[in-house]
Amino acid sequence: MAPPSRYCVPGERLCSTEEATAGSGTYTRHGFIFSSLAGCLERRSEDSGLPVVSVVRDSESQLLPNVGAVVTCKVCSINSRFAKVHILYVGSTPLKSTFRGTIRREDIRATEKDKVEVYKSFRPSDIVLAKVISLGDAQSNYLLSTAENELGVVVARSEAGVQMVPISWCEMQCPRTHTKEFRKVARVQPQFLQT
Repeated sequence: MAPPSRYCVPGERLCSTEEATAGSGTYTRHGFIFSSLAGCLERRSEDSGLPVVSVVRDSESQLLPNVGAVVTCKVCSINSRFAKVHILYVGSTPLKSTFRGTIRREDIRATEKDKVEVYKSFRPSDIVLAKVISLGDAQSNYLLSTAENELGVVVARSEAGVQMVPISWCEMQCPRTHTKEFRKVARVQPQFLQT
């Protein structure tokens, strides 16, 4: 199979039907072959004489977070107004590249939004389940929310480097040192627990 010669978009005229035969991802109209997909143009030589022109997509197309999707993300930094995160998964599908997200202070909890303190909800390197609420601003950040019981921190490490155990909806405890730290803990649904 020949390497892809170029990228093409739907409706793009590729060549004349006298030069080649239409393959997958193409259609013919008025004596020309057009692309019906966005992808790579391929030409294969056939025994019949005319090469076959086809358009193939990338088999692993990039999944994008959309509004309402539950995403798994890692906290990168926090300040008094928001937490910056990298989105790693959409549902249970890993992303090829990470996307940036922001969890604003008012989107952390559903109740008592004015009393929320970001540093008592998240810490850098926490793994968080969140829901996409908006595609964001000019900085291309997704806006995320943890304002449901099922959303929040699912994995956190203590200062001793040990994975902490949730003891309430707002606290986690280190099993080694027994120190407690504040977090906005997610109530993990039984279908997500691995046994």
